Amino acid sequence: MEQRFTSFQEFYPYYLGEHQDRRCRVLHYIGSTLVLLTAGIAVASGQLLLLLLLPVIGYGFAWAGHFGFEKNRPATFTYPFYSLLADWVMLKDAITGELAPKLKQLQAPKHKPVR
Repeated sequence: MEQRFTSFQEFYPYYLGEHQDRRCRVLHYIGSTLVLLTAGIAVASGQLLLLLLLPVIGYGFAWAGHFGFEKNRPATFTYPFYSLLADWVMLKDAITGELAPKLKQLQAPKHKPVR
């Protein structure tokens, strides 16, 4: 049975769990950065047709990471909005140094409650 999420707060730990391989995350960061650069160039130059490349660039790098390194199905297919938002939050977390503790927390053993 497929897991369902009712909030981004519930979804984000799942999303990070699907991005354990550093190479996959790096490809996400490259794609996101190129999306920003391409959007800026498109707007600054007035060549707005370049904006059509944004999904190809962003998803192309991300999906290459999933199929090539994670060997899993991108969350975009099931949770398109949460996944898009999570890409940017993960990039922000990587830049601010918040990502490593969040990934480490995912790997911490779950303790059963004491009865």
